[in-house]
Amino acid sequence: MDSITIGLWVTAGMLLMVVLGMRVAFAAGLAGFLGLVWLRWNQFDYDPERLWKAIEISVKVAGQVPHSKVSAQALSLIPTFILIGYLAYYAKLTTALFEAAKRWIAWVPGGLAVSTVFATAGFAAVSGASVATAAVFARIAIPEMLKIGYNKQFAAGVVAAGGTLASLIPPSAILVIYAIIVEQDVGKLLLAGFIPGVFSAFVYACLIIGIAVLFKTVGPPVGGFTWGQRITALLPALPIVLVVVIIIFFVYNPFGEAWGTPTEGGAVGAFIVFLMALFRGMRWTQLKEALIETAKLTVMIFTIIWGVLIYVRFLGFADLPGAFSDWITSLEMAPLLILICILLAYAVLGMFMDAIGMLLLTLPVVYPAVMALNGGEFVSAEESAFGMSGPMCAIWFGILVVKMAEFCLITPPIGLNCFVVAGVRDDLTVQDVFKGVTPFFLADAVTIALLVAFPAIVLWLPSLA
Repeated sequence: MDSITIGLWVTAGMLLMVVLGMRVAFAAGLAGFLGLVWLRWNQFDYDPERLWKAIEISVKVAGQVPHSKVSAQALSLIPTFILIGYLAYYAKLTTALFEAAKRWIAWVPGGLAVSTVFATAGFAAVSGASVATAAVFARIAIPEMLKIGYNKQFAAGVVAAGGTLASLIPPSAILVIYAIIVEQDVGKLLLAGFIPGVFSAFVYACLIIGIAVLFKTVGPPVGGFTWGQRITALLPALPIVLVVVIIIFFVYNPFGEAWGTPTEGGAVGAFIVFLMALFRGMRWTQLKEALIETAKLTVMIFTIIWGVLIYVRFLGFADLPGAFSDWITSLEMAPLLILICILLAYAVLGMFMDAIGMLLLTLPVVYPAVMALNGGEFVSAEESAFGMSGPMCAIWFGILVVKMAEFCLITPPIGLNCFVVAGVRDDLTVQDVFKGVTPFFLADAVTIALLVAFPAIVLWLPSLA
């Protein structure tokens, strides 16, 4: 049996395990290990006496993955970004953000919901975790919206959808994972996510305003704030701006050389937010809870990475990515149409898998195919299919698939943000939240279409770095 056939059978088995309910990390790790054994035993012509030798070699290959990959410096960004988010919550920066957004924006139709979207975008700029963003604002924003008569399903949908912005707006844990898997520059990817993330927030805001205008009872405006009250509300939220500026200057300094690596920027940002939290009265129990929650989420992400990277190592030996790239490039279809089909496949796959697991499992196969469609890793913009060089195509595709991962965070039946919001609020069911996020599918579809049609939205900032 050839290696490609083995690769397809093992991949089918892994997907079956995931569908049957096994965690992605364990399904991928088990499938990858068994695939390595199968490939090696196949080379030994299935000699029963050499089966143990095949297992021994596979154990050594699989055992090298966790340390060699997870020890990468760029992955140390993930716990620092997550910690920033939890510390910002205990520093009451989230409450300050929401209050500032409410006083400045709540006067428009659907103003409190629009304020929630921009407050989640602001919190996303210091938190790399969509789940944490959704959980925090489910506690802060939903009671405020319900108090003035918002439909509870719509209010829940706003928070769940707003939480997804943390996937794009730097610092983003998913963008870091993408950079590690495809071996691209973390700093440029983080920069590339900034404008699309803010753009997504504006599209959400326009959708909310449109719904509030059409249905008067959905989101009544909130007024009565003086200019003095608005300016006063800005001051407690300024630390968020400080942390964002520091992280950006560590990633890319527009006035000269960068101050350091993104990892150092994340560490400095976490330390500054820690000092703010202490200044604002954070106690030992709160610090302990922030550290424990950060550790839990980090371990979950790293476990998925360990398992999937064993599977990725198997894919490399089976040469499945190369075979898929050859098949994709042989199709008699326009490259842009093939790319759209790939994005639609992500939308379907995201209904059944979590965002991180989905990207980790698919990128080793899909990424080389997309790069081949464009003309290769080192193609120039003039000779490419998508009108951009190889490195720029890698960044553009990264933002597109991360945006698709955002979309998957709110799609049934696995939409994680919806489960988080329902879990935080006793008065909401998961079905309520899924109903509330339905209009935001349209907003995400519009955003993705515009990012595909106008790549400059993604590529302008990283092109300056």
